[in-house]
Amino acid sequence: MRVKTSRRRYRRKKLKKMTKGYFGAKHKLYRTMKIQVMKSLFYAYKHRRERKREFRKLWIARINAAVRQFDLNYSRFINGLKKAGIELDRKVLADIAVRDPEGFKAIVEKVKAVI
Repeated sequence: MRVKTSRRRYRRKKLKKMTKGYFGAKHKLYRTMKIQVMKSLFYAYKHRRERKREFRKLWIARINAAVRQFDLNYSRFINGLKKAGIELDRKVLADIAVRDPEGFKAIVEKVKAVI
């Protein structure tokens, strides 16, 4: 008669796989493994949302820095974009400001004309 592998072993093997690379008891002992995996999954969930906030902050800072060279501030620039009907999001604007200063200058000139 063959011996079936228990659900417990599958569950523990799965947890062991998830804790690969963890330090000390966090990848050796079942109870601490379980706690650490729960924390890690929570942190991953939380930081996926925080990452979006951090990138938005970064884009705004970059746009503000680029716009100040042309005697404007961020809020006036964004308001001018809306009035001019230019629909570019902050990610694209920040990218243009960093990679294509001439293109960004053209956008700023259009915004200044509207304000």
